[in-house]
Amino acid sequence: MKTPNRDLLVLVKDEFANEQFMEQELEQLNELLFHYETMDSFCTAHEVFDINKYKIIRSHTPLSQIARRQELKPFQFLINRN
Repeated sequence: MKTPNRDLLVLVKDEFANEQFMEQELEQLNELLFHYETMDSFCTAHEVFDINKYKIIRSHTPLSQIARRQELKPFQFLINRN
């Protein structure tokens, strides 16, 4: 598995954690994020408010097309549902 290039801040309460323990934790975090950071889960957790058309876009196909663009059109807002 290719290791993604990301910055993770991991806070550990155990002061006796060694380098091998931290490496194992980071490997598990990367594997977990690799499986859950998909376009499907992104589309489930987000919606687009399009003020130009007075619409809320929640369906996966149009939402994924909008999310893949470099920039949103004016007055289109990508909102997290949480």
